[in-house]
Amino acid sequence: MPMAANASQAQDIIRRADEIRSPNQPFRYTVTVREYKEDTTQEVNKQIFDISMRFMKPENGKPADARSIARFIYPPRDKGKVMLSDWYALWFYSPDLRRPMPISREQRLVGQISNSDVIVTNFDYSYNATLLGEVPCGEKICHELSLERKSEEVTYPKIVYQVEKNDYRPYQARYYAQDGKLLKDVLYQNYQYVLGKERPMKIIVKDLRYSKGFTVMDYSDVRLESLPESRFTRESIQRGIK
Repeated sequence: MPMAANASQAQDIIRRADEIRSPNQPFRYTVTVREYKEDTTQEVNKQIFDISMRFMKPENGKPADARSIARFIYPPRDKGKVMLSDWYALWFYSPDLRRPMPISREQRLVGQISNSDVIVTNFDYSYNATLLGEVPCGEKICHELSLERKSEEVTYPKIVYQVEKNDYRPYQARYYAQDGKLLKDVLYQNYQYVLGKERPMKIIVKDLRYSKGFTVMDYSDVRLESLPESRFTRESIQRGIK
């Protein structure tokens, strides 16, 4: 396959997979993050977040947007804390702070989950894709793609991404460092019909840098919600948002 055709097909695959991972309009969801010890069902940590997303590609004359607000819901001691993401910039606010402070997207939040992991990433915007071929994935066949970040602002330099061939459902993503070392393994599971498409409602994350355990993100209460742009600002999260 010519290089240009390969790149075009690869980008189309990750664009279609992005549409399954999240709708192309403002929405809101709850994510429950549980940390487990290796090969056990023993839960060692849990956090719950209420997240609003403006995650849209340009359409009908409207510009692209990639902003989010993550409200800390559980444990109770964390209530009032907020993370704001504006494209690749990330801020944290707590009632005991005078103003929102910039934080790293790579910083661990809970278990094997980093700050950026609780917010949906737009692979189409963030990575250039190359189609590597087809591989078995569970009982299906997947496209396997190599994703290279377009900018140093993107958290992970490289991803090897598997997307089911016939329906473009994400199956697995392996995240790599600049030196080629495998950092994180992610599995997309529990597909349910939500907002017009089958979407993964569970993501299992194993971060090889920190522990031998794993972390599960369960998604619920996914619904459309159009918060105004003015709510996605540092001033707004400092005033308090609902």
